[in-house]
Amino acid sequence: MVPLVVDDVVPFEDWRAAARASLAFLHRTVGLDVWMVTHLEEPTQVVLFSHPQEVIPQGTVVPWEQSFCHSMVSGVGPRVATVAAATPAYRDLMTGHAERVAAYIGVPLVTRDGAVFGTLCGVASRAQPRTLTRHLPLVEMTARMLSSLLPAPTPEGPTD
Repeated sequence: MVPLVVDDVVPFEDWRAAARASLAFLHRTVGLDVWMVTHLEEPTQVVLFSHPQEVIPQGTVVPWEQSFCHSMVSGVGPRVATVAAATPAYRDLMTGHAERVAAYIGVPLVTRDGAVFGTLCGVASRAQPRTLTRHLPLVEMTARMLSSLLPAPTPEGPTD
């Protein structure tokens, strides 16, 4: 019998490992400067994981009401903005490094009860071609998979 080669598709150890691997995958596949998984801790949005980590460090906090992701989740802004400065909903907002955000793509992460946990998002310091929008289904599916894998919250708060 020939041994099966499955090392590259074994399940992730936990949600955190899946989230980190998803960010690295999106960075390789879609591009953009940095990809993040964030958590909504009103009145702030906290970066749980980022790739590459040195661009926007884990733990970076942004006021939720002033973030690109808030505009996207509320439906005011689109999920993809190839030129953020030309997108009214994003023109004056921030993500932790506002002066460098020229393009944005983001999708909500949602708990099983329909609450917004946070977001999966990517940003770039340069405007992107309109072809960036072709990657939205991939980002949406990745967000949905991460949402499906979200651990249940504990009395002390959400587990990440």
